[in-house]
Amino acid sequence: MRFLSRRLPITRSIESGAFFIKKDGLRFATPLLVVLMVETTDVVFAADSIPAILAITCNTFVVFTSSVFALLGLWALHFALASLLQLFHYLHYGLALNLVFIGGKTLLEHVLPLSMPLSLGIVGAILLLSMVASLLWPKQE
Repeated sequence: MRFLSRRLPITRSIESGAFFIKKDGLRFATPLLVVLMVETTDVVFAADSIPAILAITCNTFVVFTSSVFALLGLWALHFALASLLQLFHYLHYGLALNLVFIGGKTLLEHVLPLSMPLSLGIVGAILLLSMVASLLWPKQE
């Protein structure tokens, strides 16, 4: 809200359920516009996760429901992950390696097909190893 209020005149209260209002001849954005912008980023990130889901399964029901759950829980997951990154300082390397694995699996699906349980096992093992590495070799302060 602070970032946008430096660039746009924004009212502090929601008025008449509109995204923009006119006050004293000037046009102001309302907090509803900020909410709309945040939710738009949620939709973009949920759509961005579809290739990762397709790397695991081609079942349309699973792809659809995981996209819906991504929309519902993206912010909660973000804050949970942010706190985990402070606790497990090697976790970001594990997440990056998982992205590389899923991207490679997607590209090589026709050459080297992997089963869903094996793919999920690899993803889980990478995350687990990065968390164990963080505990074995603590971050130097």
